[in-house]
Amino acid sequence: MSTKSAGTLYTIGAYLLWGVFPLYFLLLEPTGPFEVVAWRLLLTLVFCILLLVVTRGWEKLRIIWRQPKLLALTALAGALIYINWQVFVIAAMSGHVVETSLGYFINPIFTVLLGVLVLHERIRMAQWVAIGIAAVAVGVIIVAYGAFPWIALSLTASFGLYGLVKKKIGPSVDAVSGLTLESFWMIPIAAVILIVVAQDGHGITMGAVSPLHTVLLSCAGIATAVPLLLFAAGTRRVDLSLIGMIQFITPIMQFLLGWAVLGEPMPAERWIGFILVWIAIAVFVVDLLVQKSRGRRQAAAELV
Repeated sequence: MSTKSAGTLYTIGAYLLWGVFPLYFLLLEPTGPFEVVAWRLLLTLVFCILLLVVTRGWEKLRIIWRQPKLLALTALAGALIYINWQVFVIAAMSGHVVETSLGYFINPIFTVLLGVLVLHERIRMAQWVAIGIAAVAVGVIIVAYGAFPWIALSLTASFGLYGLVKKKIGPSVDAVSGLTLESFWMIPIAAVILIVVAQDGHGITMGAVSPLHTVLLSCAGIATAVPLLLFAAGTRRVDLSLIGMIQFITPIMQFLLGWAVLGEPMPAERWIGFILVWIAIAVFVVDLLVQKSRGRRQAAAELV
């Protein structure tokens, strides 16, 4: 298998797994969303430590540990991914899967906007049009639907900023070391959550519901780490433009899951907002394809 084909399969695998995540979290009931994320943080760290043992990756981790700037960036990445995970699990376990899909539909467009505002990148007119349409779509949902899409916008902002931080980190931190440190910095948050949960009326559910529930909850670390590692392996092997198109697998799956499988409401106002978002995405993807085609023609012309 070629490097590009393998990278494509890795990337598709990651987005397929993220697409079915809501079903996995629904299987963890009656565990609450805060306890789920606490175990997710702790068990992801355990899984990453096991990977470091197997792959003998401690030296890479020690090199990173000697660089305060990199450590600070991994701590910031950890905080952002915690917010993303927490909001997503709350949404998945409270009947708002459709809104999570909206967040991930908007995310690529928000990432482009971050590039302009933070990295001072220049973007094409078609990308500005996509940003404008997406902004109108959010406005329609807020005004016509009468509800502020805080879940969607929180997911968009946290994951977009997480991607920006990871770009700042660059190749200096490998996938396993990065996820290990991000989980490590969030241990205090996980500990506080579990202490609070233990003292409320229901208590900690790990090991208290059924053997199957315990196994499923214990797999939270693996379920978190595997798609992230597949994604990291894929992005090193394929073009960013291809990833830009593959990434829509996840929100499409989540939208269909929330609307067609879980029966979440989709009144006309919400459909209008989503249709506008899909138009923005169409503009975004067509622009990517056009630029990729031009790049190939220019490369072919230079070889002649």
